[in-house]
Amino acid sequence: MKVAYQTDVGQQRSDNQDRVAQFTNALGNQLFLIADGIGGNRGGDVAAETTVNRFGLRFTEAGPETPLEAIRWFAREAQLVNDEILKKSKENTQYHGMGTTLVAAMSFPDTLVVTNIGDSRGYLLHDGLMTQVTIDHSLVNELVKNGDITEEEALKMPQRNIITRAIGISSDAQVEVNRFKFESGDLLFMCSDGLSKTVDKESLKEVLTSDESVADKCSRLIKMANEAGGPDNITVLIGINDK
Repeated sequence: MKVAYQTDVGQQRSDNQDRVAQFTNALGNQLFLIADGIGGNRGGDVAAETTVNRFGLRFTEAGPETPLEAIRWFAREAQLVNDEILKKSKENTQYHGMGTTLVAAMSFPDTLVVTNIGDSRGYLLHDGLMTQVTIDHSLVNELVKNGDITEEEALKMPQRNIITRAIGISSDAQVEVNRFKFESGDLLFMCSDGLSKTVDKESLKEVLTSDESVADKCSRLIKMANEAGGPDNITVLIGINDK
């Protein structure tokens, strides 16, 4: 895969609590992660970094060998790192209330396994069709699903930053995990909400389908989010199946 990623503090935050990483194991499978930390006093940094590092270490040491194993692996590892973050927050008052969102994807031949918790997102682009393959665990998404508001109204609601699930916030880390076909020419796109809440889907698609390199696509998306006000940290990852 051709992969690039980039993270930026944005225009209105003093520190960056987003974390992004890529890992490859002995089988040649790859793991991609974005975590968006929650909580002040550097707690969000700790939760996001702990999550990314633990997943990466476990993946490179003994990663799953099949997509079916990966589904169970993601659920198990999310619960383990959830327990670890809860333990840290209880032991150190500075970290009380810290947590993190997570979106991650694991690549196998012809298959991607994607997991998320919170409102960091994953998309797949196949034959010109761009599909969100994660579910936002947020208050406004619950209202949209119930038909109380439209997607356009959700973007303008002041409560759009309230999430209903995260790693490290409760004793049960309820992640979503699904697998998808990933064929030659398909594109994986992942981002934190600092991008998805500032750049609309059509603009995202225009950039992702351009002839630019994956690194230039990342840079352009970061620039667009900052030009829209950059109210939050911004992180993007793009991978193209070029086999």
